[in-house]
Amino acid sequence: MLKISHIDHLVLTVKSIPKTVEFYHSVMGFEVITYNKGRIALKFGNQKINLHALGKEIEPKACTPCPGAADLCFFTQTEMDTILMHLDRHGVRVELGPVQRTGASGPICSVYVRDPDHNLVEIANDLPPT
Repeated sequence: MLKISHIDHLVLTVKSIPKTVEFYHSVMGFEVITYNKGRIALKFGNQKINLHALGKEIEPKACTPCPGAADLCFFTQTEMDTILMHLDRHGVRVELGPVQRTGASGPICSVYVRDPDHNLVEIANDLPPT
């Protein structure tokens, strides 16, 4: 039996790598890395998101790669008020939230935004003690 420990990376197919990089670097705080002859990835913690330009995907790839098909959740220790101020400062519209959800480790508080390709991006943190 396999015992998977964590996600190493995932791949987003995007319309514009520069626009995607701008959002995930400026708004989400991800590190931009270049590897393997100019490929671009977004690093956070011990994970990364590899970026494929639509129509120029790297093989092997998903059967139907397309922009805007992902629902992603990113966890932060940042307080929700600070998250909301940060998003507002960057002109990022909150689509929903803050709302209570259930994360991998239990109850979380989340806000939902869209990246440049309209992927759903959930930003979550622990619910404050009641």
